[in-house]
Amino acid sequence: MSNVLPAAVLFDLDGTLADTAPDLLSALSALRQRLRLPAIDLSPLSQLASRGALAILDAGLSELAPEERQAHRSRYLEAYRAACWVKSRPFDGIPEVLLMLEQRGVPWGVVTNKMQWLAEPLLEQAGWGIRSACLVAGDTTARPKPAPDPVLAACERIQVDPPSVVFVGDDERDVAAGRDAGTRTIAAQWGYIPEPETIANWGADAIAAQPHDLPRLLGFSEGFSS
Repeated sequence: MSNVLPAAVLFDLDGTLADTAPDLLSALSALRQRLRLPAIDLSPLSQLASRGALAILDAGLSELAPEERQAHRSRYLEAYRAACWVKSRPFDGIPEVLLMLEQRGVPWGVVTNKMQWLAEPLLEQAGWGIRSACLVAGDTTARPKPAPDPVLAACERIQVDPPSVVFVGDDERDVAAGRDAGTRTIAAQWGYIPEPETIANWGADAIAAQPHDLPRLLGFSEGFSS
């Protein structure tokens, strides 16, 4: 992409920085048990994690009417918030990438469609709360991704110009939001992508197969050992 380090790097959260699907699914499994619903294989729902907790709830309680699912929404979200970093973990290579950015004075932030009250405790428990330069959540701006508003808000908070920023995300909405905000974009191929073959059509400036590819794409002269 460039041999010049960006002024800042923004990351999506679920499916980009961290594998959060296990705790989303654990909360759903516990809810199904409380509702006395039969046990089912929830693993295919992990691909919905980038779409948020409510997408998983809708798919995981598909046998219930929409109004019934809505009635259990708060219980599910509260249970997830209380245990959002039990099985969730950073993707392999992400801690090293964040450390490389920090060592070279490049601020990094999070732009997610997760609501603030869910995203904030997750970042804190992951140890990223005080390290990230900003958190722009799904309810921070009037329009969430794919609108450019959250990315522009993040750039404003870090006080950097969008063209000097790179936004990394595992969803087409991330690429659209970054592109329309004027940043460069990297599609994270390791995330929750139901149809990986479509990534080439998203219009990202680059595609990273794994976090270990990020240093090179971000302009670092060196990478790190896998």
